[in-house]
Amino acid sequence: MLTRFVRAQLVVFVVIAVLGVAYVGATYAGLDKLVLDRGYTVKVRLATGGGIFGNAEVTYRGVPIGRVGELRLTASGMEVDLEIDPGAPEVPADTEAVVANRSAVGEQYVDLRPRRGDGAMLQDGSVISEADTKIPLPVDVVLSSVDSFANSVPKPALRTVVDELYNATSDAGPALDQLVGRGIEFVREASAHVGPLTRFVTDAQTVLDTQMSQADAIRSFGANAKLLAATLKSSDGDLRRLIPAVPAAANEVSTLLRETGPSLGILLANLLTTADVLETRQDGLEQLLVTAPKAVAAGHAIMGPDGARVGLSLTFFDPPPCVTGYGTGYRDGLDTSPRPLNTAARCALPKGNPTNVRGSQNVPGR
Repeated sequence: MLTRFVRAQLVVFVVIAVLGVAYVGATYAGLDKLVLDRGYTVKVRLATGGGIFGNAEVTYRGVPIGRVGELRLTASGMEVDLEIDPGAPEVPADTEAVVANRSAVGEQYVDLRPRRGDGAMLQDGSVISEADTKIPLPVDVVLSSVDSFANSVPKPALRTVVDELYNATSDAGPALDQLVGRGIEFVREASAHVGPLTRFVTDAQTVLDTQMSQADAIRSFGANAKLLAATLKSSDGDLRRLIPAVPAAANEVSTLLRETGPSLGILLANLLTTADVLETRQDGLEQLLVTAPKAVAAGHAIMGPDGARVGLSLTFFDPPPCVTGYGTGYRDGLDTSPRPLNTAARCALPKGNPTNVRGSQNVPGR
């Protein structure tokens, strides 16, 4: 016989069991939403269903916040109700709704991925447009693409790739293990320095933008480099003769610099002074270079195989020398006392005078 206490325990157990089963069943069937606070509903417009189904999970940043409600066909696709739980975190209105798969076998759900964390929030009656949604590729399209890709690969070439891959990795276990280990260390170091790495990637955008703005200059540089390479190719023979001579020339220059030392600078400075002097007398220098070959030719004509062939022609005072403009007084030869240099001495007669005019101002051509 069951005592009154045991019967009471059984009744209490049955009542608790019935209430628990009823609660679980009502929650699973969604009956609790009929009597409890339903939160709010957001509508999502999709081009196609993408495999989504009623009562599928809705997540926000990977955290469950509700369930998929009613699905309705529209003229342009499908409209899905997202029933957000009361007490769920607020979701920004600038959000992308993605129909995703939990695994390779399916089990679709809707993941809300906000583009920004501030601004307006989703509320009851908000609509996520079709432009802000993504759906997975149909399984038949994926399988068809994989099959087409597999059939597009030539089997002999694939066999060659597999054989070469085997040859490349054969007996390379220790090296591959070291490579993987280094890769893990690299990832660990990168994770420990996320801030600098992020700044590096951000700054890289600035560098890339600079390169884009300089695209024309870079393209021109490449074209000029191509022309330079073509010129070097056409001058290959000359370069082959020049390159062996460079070390000897470099040695000579090095010897010159070593032997002259600081005197080379003085020499160059003096040559600069000489160049300045010659610059002011370019006309006379030109006349000298024109007349010198004639003088050399005359000397060669005078000196013959039988000796010098010369004659004497007295031309004293023909024409008479120029003595006008010098202003130099007579000085006794025994007078050796210092006197200032007469810098004003010159031939003051004009050009065309029958005397032998002299001076740089009377150089022919001036």
